[in-house]
Amino acid sequence: MSHDCVSCALNPQRLEVVAGSHDFVVVVAGNPNTGKSTVFNALTGLRQRSGNWPGTTVTRAEGGYRHNGRGYKVVDLPGVYSLRSATGEEDVARAYLENGIHDVTVVVVDATRLERHLGLVLQILQVTHHVVVALNLVDEAERHGIVVDTRRLARSLGVPVVATAARRGRGIADLMSSVESVATGSFTSRVRRPPNEDLSDDDAALVVFAEADRIARFCVRTEGRRVRQRVDGALDRVLTHRVWGFVVMALLFFAVFWFTIAGAAVPSDLLYRLLVQDGHAVVRDLLGGAPWWLTGLVADGVYLGTAWVIAVMLPPMAIFFPLFTLLEDFGYLPRVAFNLDRLFAAAGAHGKQSLTMMMGYGCNAAGVTATRIIDSPRERLIAVITNNFSICNGRWPTLILMGTIFIGQLAPPGAAGLVAAASVVLVAVLGIVMTLVVSWMLSKTVLRGATSVYSLELPPYRPPQVLRTIYTSIIDRTLKVLRRAVVMAAPAGAVIWLIGNVDVVGESLAAHLVHGLDPLGLALGLNGVILLAYVVAIPANEIIIPAILLLTMTVGPVDFGVPGGVLLELGDAETASVLIEAGGWTLLTGVNLMLFSLLHNPCSTTVLTIWKETRSLKWTATATLLPLALAFLVTFLTATAARLT
Repeated sequence: MSHDCVSCALNPQRLEVVAGSHDFVVVVAGNPNTGKSTVFNALTGLRQRSGNWPGTTVTRAEGGYRHNGRGYKVVDLPGVYSLRSATGEEDVARAYLENGIHDVTVVVVDATRLERHLGLVLQILQVTHHVVVALNLVDEAERHGIVVDTRRLARSLGVPVVATAARRGRGIADLMSSVESVATGSFTSRVRRPPNEDLSDDDAALVVFAEADRIARFCVRTEGRRVRQRVDGALDRVLTHRVWGFVVMALLFFAVFWFTIAGAAVPSDLLYRLLVQDGHAVVRDLLGGAPWWLTGLVADGVYLGTAWVIAVMLPPMAIFFPLFTLLEDFGYLPRVAFNLDRLFAAAGAHGKQSLTMMMGYGCNAAGVTATRIIDSPRERLIAVITNNFSICNGRWPTLILMGTIFIGQLAPPGAAGLVAAASVVLVAVLGIVMTLVVSWMLSKTVLRGATSVYSLELPPYRPPQVLRTIYTSIIDRTLKVLRRAVVMAAPAGAVIWLIGNVDVVGESLAAHLVHGLDPLGLALGLNGVILLAYVVAIPANEIIIPAILLLTMTVGPVDFGVPGGVLLELGDAETASVLIEAGGWTLLTGVNLMLFSLLHNPCSTTVLTIWKETRSLKWTATATLLPLALAFLVTFLTATAARLT
């Protein structure tokens, strides 16, 4: 867990940047949640992940751009509060700023909180004078009635200061020009600040804060800020309330899932008819004259597997991810982490685990990587092992589909969507409960130790950019997850078709495998098809549903008169009829699949990430097998209880 390991991405020795064909190296630094990665993206045109909360960037990112015929390599460092910090990612950023080879340092500061962020600027100026200050979020400052005199600020610091609103691209051209002037030497710093080497850390900090306060009072004036503060304060009193905070949290996530379920039905049906019904016929026609096995492998295996992924997953993801991102951009997710902090502390875990858990709701591999923000190796291991209980992108479609087919159908048609959404929310809450319970168990047994104390900086509320959020969430999340699912579904479809059409002793290989797994599956309230699908889908959770459907049609008890692995002859049959009629699924099957989806082992990508982060076979195996054992235990108990009633 140390950052000193040679292979660790945060090893300072690995942070050395090779300029390559670029003329200059530019480092982007700053306090967490100042829009640093957004500035990086605006400069390079890349889409490094950014969010309205601290700690989004835990490792460096590199990109480049050209300006006036010169090439610039840009390095985005993790956020750092102070060059005298001792935390993991801050220590790496500090080491690079002090010892790394670069031509210009762009220090991004928040225009709404200038005084606090000037401390880092002053410390960096003690290390290097080749600095440009990006006064970011000026649009937000204007809404708060905060005016920063950039000329006064530049004179006080002795370096260029550029007002930017990186989310809107405002000021980026001026920032490039200022970087060029510093890199080429046409601008020279006019202020020499002697290092405070003779002072203790506390005395040096007092000197820096006093200077920051003096400069801020000289450069900043406010107009009508109290109104905005009252609005933000009123929101925080509700959203972080001990009781109402949890009520609002449940209602908001319920609304997100309800919109997702209700809105995805029609486009899913259209895509099903277009891709699965009509598209499959077109593909078979195109392969007319080819050997039967080639037609079956390509049209019935690869194509249908891919088409099912798109039809089932695209509509709900295209609705869910933008809604989730809007909450993130607004600044709500850190409030959720704040509400959960007390619970994590009671479970013997680090409060920052609530942040890494929220990252896991997008991707568990990203959540595991984000645990670098936790300094304590013991608490970081707890966060790594339990991140699997955050429902990742690939598992949402399974939960939403099961909730719609089995839970929603228990209610009258008018309330089916609401009940289905409530069931998904309930599973998500259960995931939080499992995270806390397992964290508590680990902290009381193999990972005993004292709980660290930390402070969480709540970011300001920011009006989401709706159109931009929809665009970026579809490009960065929906299509990224869909592309990964399609890449995995194509070979999985081929494998399923092959094992469904290769006969061994009078039965297909798939039938042998399913029948062999059936006793275990039935004991868990599932079946052999589901367990085999999870084996095939180890590379990615996104292909669980397509794999289940393909296998159900291949070896299910209902004869649809089709070759193994073919779904076309189902005609207008819905997914529900496939599972219930061909698979013999019941309400217990649907409920236990939701539980198994929540608890089962991480995907192979996450397992590999855990290994890279821990470099420990023991903890990688623990993080992989512990959730699987819990999935078996919980589904077995649920099935047993259901059969006894």
